[in-house]
Amino acid sequence: MNHGRFLPPDHARGDERTVGGFAAVHGRAAALEGRDGLSYSLEVLTDETGDPARPFGAYVVFLQWRRIGEQGIEGHLETEFLAYADSAEGAHALASATPLTECQQLLDALVRARDGEHGRRWFDVMREDDT
Repeated sequence: MNHGRFLPPDHARGDERTVGGFAAVHGRAAALEGRDGLSYSLEVLTDETGDPARPFGAYVVFLQWRRIGEQGIEGHLETEFLAYADSAEGAHALASATPLTECQQLLDALVRARDGEHGRRWFDVMREDDT
């Protein structure tokens, strides 16, 4: 991945509407806005499942970017396993085909589970603190 310089998208490298395709086309991880108004980058990771019938699983990790101060990661959220395969590479490939629209729904559900149904966006909280 290239950091800090613009590279034009190469649409011959994949379908930018998926997690893996976006990274291939744009040379960087996809990013989404959570229902909390914060920015999240996403990445597919794999792990052993402990199940001999499905030895490897892949899931999406959403890295929450710091809103104030020096650029960096503030926290993260992660899905359950989204895909299973006999190898880490196979599970990764399957989960990488997840559409970004589905990732948005997954992120919103994770934020809702963390913050509750009536969670407030960070800028609404800041506005209330000013009064």
